[in-house]
Amino acid sequence: MDKRKVIYYRDELNDEFSTAQITPRIIDENYVYIHDSLFKKFTHFFWYRIVATPIAWLYVKLVFHQKTVGGKAFKKCKKQGYFMYGNHTQVVGDPFIPNMINFPRNNYVIVHPNNISMPLLGKVTPSLGALPLPDDKAAYKNFLAAIDTHIERKHTVVVYPEAHIWPYYTKIRPFPDTSFAYPAKLNAPVYCFTNTYHKRRHGKEPKIITYVDGPFYPDPELPVRARRKDLRDRVYDAMCKRAECSDHEQIRYIKVED
Repeated sequence: MDKRKVIYYRDELNDEFSTAQITPRIIDENYVYIHDSLFKKFTHFFWYRIVATPIAWLYVKLVFHQKTVGGKAFKKCKKQGYFMYGNHTQVVGDPFIPNMINFPRNNYVIVHPNNISMPLLGKVTPSLGALPLPDDKAAYKNFLAAIDTHIERKHTVVVYPEAHIWPYYTKIRPFPDTSFAYPAKLNAPVYCFTNTYHKRRHGKEPKIITYVDGPFYPDPELPVRARRKDLRDRVYDAMCKRAECSDHEQIRYIKVED
């Protein structure tokens, strides 16, 4: 449990409140996003299905008593790849919850390079589906090709558009439309999931109820830039509406005016 009761912030878009201190590795053109060898496929299956999935289920159910509302909506896109966008409020829970709400899909999460730079665990996270953001143009080309490949293979690409972790935050921060360029370009469907917090009768950790909305489809009649803004606005509105369901504030966030 995060023991901080009050957090003061200035910038909703850029303030970061994760307590992890990691020096990220450089993601350049030599970083390999897609592995198709039999060995790599096995390590993905082992770490993702045999190890991580049971741990994820135990963690979110035992710690947060997590419940999903609206998960049946995923059936509408069961034969194609899609994107999922969620609010970024848990250091450990955020990598786990997507795997619970649309099981048994293969989820690949766009992450900061910190996530593959950790001692020991950083060697495993790529097998768990981590797609680190690139640091240069050549790497960015490979990164986009990997996203295209996963959507073609009917996988799910998970995005946290708020980018920075605000533990237990009960509202939705005004994220930009940048990350919606992926589905806008690929004409792929989009879902959003909103983790809300609720007081439990017993236990210090709140209960998490995850609301699923969608699918939202890109408007093909709009230019790509307008298409991504339209997608962002519809997702943002849905998430803001769901966030109002939270009835417990584990940590209070107070804005400091300059």
